[in-house]
Amino acid sequence: MRYKNKMEENKIEEESIEADAQDIEEEVIKVEASQEIMKKAGIEDLPGVGAATAQKLQEAGFSDLMAVAVASPGEVVEATGISEQVARKMINAARSGLQMGFESGEDLLKRRERVQKISTSSAAFDELLGGGFETSAIVECFGEFGSGKTQIGHLLAVNCQKDDPTAVAIYIDTENTFRPERIIQFAKGAGMDSQKVLANIKVAKAYNSDNQMLLAEKVDDMIKKDGHNVRVVIIDSLTAHFRAEFIGRGTLAERQQKLNKHMHVLLKLADTHNVCIYVTNQVMAKPDVFFGDPTQAIGGHIVAHASTFRIYLRKGKKGSRVAKLIDSPNLADGECNFFVEEGGLKDVK
Repeated sequence: MRYKNKMEENKIEEESIEADAQDIEEEVIKVEASQEIMKKAGIEDLPGVGAATAQKLQEAGFSDLMAVAVASPGEVVEATGISEQVARKMINAARSGLQMGFESGEDLLKRRERVQKISTSSAAFDELLGGGFETSAIVECFGEFGSGKTQIGHLLAVNCQKDDPTAVAIYIDTENTFRPERIIQFAKGAGMDSQKVLANIKVAKAYNSDNQMLLAEKVDDMIKKDGHNVRVVIIDSLTAHFRAEFIGRGTLAERQQKLNKHMHVLLKLADTHNVCIYVTNQVMAKPDVFFGDPTQAIGGHIVAHASTFRIYLRKGKKGSRVAKLIDSPNLADGECNFFVEEGGLKDVK
């Protein structure tokens, strides 16, 4: 009798476990289905978004769930005029649908497989950077005039098209330094069709810091709406307008806040679209340095912290240039020598 009762109890327990397992499985299927729906959903499907709000979001550049998910509540409020509470609900719903949370290092390593390297045509320079200029990163090159910053910018605009003829380079020119003739020289040196290379470089002149920031924000639309396969964005130079417009210590805080906002737009652009952001930076001589190199980059800690890789360029012996890697998340500090020639960069033998 006891044995029979025990058997019945075990049977009931097994049935209960099976029922619980089935309930859990059904719940998982529902969650996965919900997440799949959210992935295919548009901004109109977010809570609190009607036709008018959706239109305002689209006009402000929030064209998909990812754009909303990575935005701050303040940005959404400014774009739509809705309350902060509703904005937070929208952002949280977008993040939930895209499963934006913690992920393992293994998953991140797999995502790193999409990162590409843009060669400099110099074996020593490529080796210094672990294979070339990296996408999904901001690379800052600073140095005095004539150190080769602009030359490298022109070269990246050409070399990004070597492996992919559909690749597009964006060149934001703040100091009237872009020269199509130089692009032709580099293209011929690389054995490429110079006319096709020039056609895939989109150039815009920035006349002040606001214009510069607006152009950087428009790159997102060029990728999403116009379908351009943007591989590199060159800003030459990053700090020229900020340095000219904000004069004196009294304007320093405002300048740095504005520069910080600009750098974060570039950082988001690099990460979300797998783009290499190449920025050149001006320098100044520190008057309190009596020994060693007094050269220091403009922009202070704001630019330094936001940049993924930092390269110091200076003039070397016999017309050569020296590139020194001073900051990188995964590479050791080092330096290399190279020549800037008509057809490209050449190693020093």
